Amino acid sequence: MTAEAKRGFPWGLTVASALVFVLLMSLGVWQVQRLQWKEGLIAQAESAAALPPAPLAQVLASPSPEFRRVLLDCPGLATARFVQLQSITDDGPGLRLISLCRAAPDGPVILVDRGFVAEEASARPAVSDSTAPIRIEGVLRRHGEPGWFAAAPSNGRFLARDDAAFTAALGGGAPATPWTVFATTSTNPELGALKPSAPPAAFANNHLGYLLTWFGLAIALACFYVVLLRRRLMS
Repeated sequence: MTAEAKRGFPWGLTVASALVFVLLMSLGVWQVQRLQWKEGLIAQAESAAALPPAPLAQVLASPSPEFRRVLLDCPGLATARFVQLQSITDDGPGLRLISLCRAAPDGPVILVDRGFVAEEASARPAVSDSTAPIRIEGVLRRHGEPGWFAAAPSNGRFLARDDAAFTAALGGGAPATPWTVFATTSTNPELGALKPSAPPAAFANNHLGYLLTWFGLAIALACFYVVLLRRRLMS
């Protein structure tokens, strides 16, 4: 290589290309990690869903309680107070009704998502002081910290899940557990508009496409840089 070619070496282009290449590769590696995490989560959900339902206390004592099907006896759940959470399903917008359950006088308080009511449905479960026992089957899920829209709007409907706010609004005498039971059997069979359901155990997994995109862009950048460098040095 001649001294003239050396003097013309594109240091600025090289540094910029190297920085962008490292960034793209880092994003690709991050997506590899996300792919492994998501595949593990899907496998955990599928494995848990395949297990038979078990009493809530037994499931909570297990190493991996999330996504497990549980059995729970809740005194007065059919007529318990509830909060309304804005939601949407394939059938359209609506509300999820959430109550508190204390299975034993000295036991923990847990939130129970009783199901989904379509927006146009006006019927709601009756609320009273009844303590008639009701047994439900459900799916145990855990939620993270509430987001920006967790506060209840003026119409009394919550826009996002906030376990602490739900518990306070329902007059819970003790903090609820960080778990929610999504009922899969009806708490109110007389109310057809209330449809018990749990979030799907499947998760969108697009991380393979993302990592191929980032690594592909890194390879394309490297090839583009090599072509430009050869032209620069050969000119």
